[in-house]
Amino acid sequence: MCRRTGAPDKERRKKAKIPDEVVFKTKSELGVELVERASGWDVPRAPVLGDHAYGGNTWLRDRLDEAGCEYVLSVGPDTKVFEQGTSFEVPPPKREGGRAPTRLQPDRKAELIGELIARLGTGVARTVTFRDGPDGEPVTSRFIFARVHAAHQWRADQIKWREGAEVPPREEWLIAEWPEGEDEPTDYWLANLPADTEPERLARLARMRWKMELDYKQLKGELGLDHYEGRSWLGWYHHTALVTAAHGFLTLERLNPFRPRPG
Repeated sequence: MCRRTGAPDKERRKKAKIPDEVVFKTKSELGVELVERASGWDVPRAPVLGDHAYGGNTWLRDRLDEAGCEYVLSVGPDTKVFEQGTSFEVPPPKREGGRAPTRLQPDRKAELIGELIARLGTGVARTVTFRDGPDGEPVTSRFIFARVHAAHQWRADQIKWREGAEVPPREEWLIAEWPEGEDEPTDYWLANLPADTEPERLARLARMRWKMELDYKQLKGELGLDHYEGRSWLGWYHHTALVTAAHGFLTLERLNPFRPRPG
């Protein structure tokens, strides 16, 4: 298989019928390309959701934001951010007559989101309903919502330019779920949704990944996604396309189970 570095194995590629234009790409690269492709379809846009494998990838978050895609992505407590209220300004010269600085500098250091949430404490937590349970009863949990600045873009030796002017790191939502009885939060997310987004929507989107897990389980267990035993790229492509189409059909059927069927 062709890797990003090194020569491709032409014989193996030919045997597996891999097209010349298909090259190795990471999960993050494939995911962003799929999202950008779907954003051009004539369908309503929805926020992109993902686990740590995607949320922890700073390049992916930047690429989605630059493409105008909203996201709510899971991250770990060791992700760094600047808390809201951080000031980004060009400092004065260190000495009279010295060279004037040209880069924005924060007035405080970035910190781990786990430490930031612990410092905020449960006093600012809110109990939010994020979905309905199987019996129709609302499912709630306790969340902390904070506005922060992304810190991964910040480098002392790097200038961020946009439209000819240096700008501070973008502002995002930091979401932490801290259930009652727990000593610390159980999950963290970063989201680039607007600042006026309702907490209920933030919590619902953050906790919606369970639906994707169910979809993936159905794709594998009921529709045979993991049953492919072929050896060609084209065969795998056809197999996944048919499984995806079947899953889409079943999803539409579940959304309207009582619609009239053609005679």
